[in-house]
Amino acid sequence: MFNLERWQEIFETIRKNKLRTFLTGLSVASGIFILVILLAIGQGMQNGIQSEFEEDAANRISVWTGVTTLEHKGLNPGRRIEMDNRDYEIAEGKNSDQLEYKSGVYSIWGGLTSYKNETGSYRIEGVRGDYQFLENETLTTGRYINQQDLDNYEKVAVLGNRVYLDLFKGKNAIGEYIEITGIQFKVIGIYTDPGGEREETRIFIPLTTAQRVYNAGDKLRSLVFTLEKEDNFEEALAASEAFTSQLENDLKTRYSIAPADESAVRINNSLENAKRFYDLMNMIRWFFWGVGICTIIAGVVGVSNIMLIIVKERTKEIGIRKAIGAQPLSIIGMILHESIFVTAIAGMFGLVLSLFLLEMVGPLIETDYIRNPSVDFGVAITTVIILIIAGALAGFFPARRASNIKPIVALRDE
Repeated sequence: MFNLERWQEIFETIRKNKLRTFLTGLSVASGIFILVILLAIGQGMQNGIQSEFEEDAANRISVWTGVTTLEHKGLNPGRRIEMDNRDYEIAEGKNSDQLEYKSGVYSIWGGLTSYKNETGSYRIEGVRGDYQFLENETLTTGRYINQQDLDNYEKVAVLGNRVYLDLFKGKNAIGEYIEITGIQFKVIGIYTDPGGEREETRIFIPLTTAQRVYNAGDKLRSLVFTLEKEDNFEEALAASEAFTSQLENDLKTRYSIAPADESAVRINNSLENAKRFYDLMNMIRWFFWGVGICTIIAGVVGVSNIMLIIVKERTKEIGIRKAIGAQPLSIIGMILHESIFVTAIAGMFGLVLSLFLLEMVGPLIETDYIRNPSVDFGVAITTVIILIIAGALAGFFPARRASNIKPIVALRDE
């Protein structure tokens, strides 16, 4: 029930102790403010990491080779390892029931490309048809490379959106011919990539065509795979790790590479990377929660101390109230009311201020690894409710002490 006299008492107490009440409220508000900001930054980091993984297939496994660094079976270090179509065929044959998408890749860096008077230097990649899904590419027009293109060594090309805009300036490109390193290719498709312009400055041609026109024989720069989906992340990670281990062993056996040589065969497993990142994010999130909660606890302790001071200052008043018949619950309610009121107002102020700051400043601090820093409103409100409950507990103990004061003792207090 609304009690006007009780509210008048609270505001009168606050008016008499403006600075003390302000400092108490500030400590509580800062606790909520810091917690919400930390949670928002943590969410922004998670969003940024997720967006980085969305650029390619979530369970992508990429394999490339380098130079040996260890002697093995009488072979000196310093050998450059080059994979070929046979490596792709072995991996495909052994794991046909596991593989979802697969492709060998032969790349040319800085392939001079021209269309009429427009020219540019782009990365040229010979790939199989599955590569569209391995890269999470979306066709905006036309089609992607198919098996017929591979079988017939067709001179066709799929352009990244940035390449298309550079060369064609937004005009129709399908069916037109471009010149790549002096060879005519027919444009059959345009794609976009969630990685943005960095990933859209590439041109894809059939792998067999790339190997033939660039005199690569059957050589490959890399192998790329994804595995069939599993029921949960742990099963998917286990299957992915088993596949990469087998693939690494097969390549090292075939090319006589020392088992401990980490430079000759390199494998990037996006699921393993994701697990490391998410484990790190969970640690950071728990750290942020810990810092925020400790800050809130400091504010609540401040409220409790202030309530103790208030009880001490109003000892004689409390004694008079009890002498004229005030019940202990009435005394407890009086102290709790003020404690909860200060905590709630300060907590809501800290929440509103933090949300306003995120709305204004959040878009300005976005980077590759921090995107859309925000906090779930339900979580934010829950923290305020918990804070109010904590404020009630902070006021309860001083209030109980006040209710236990004997009137005769209180009236003697100086």
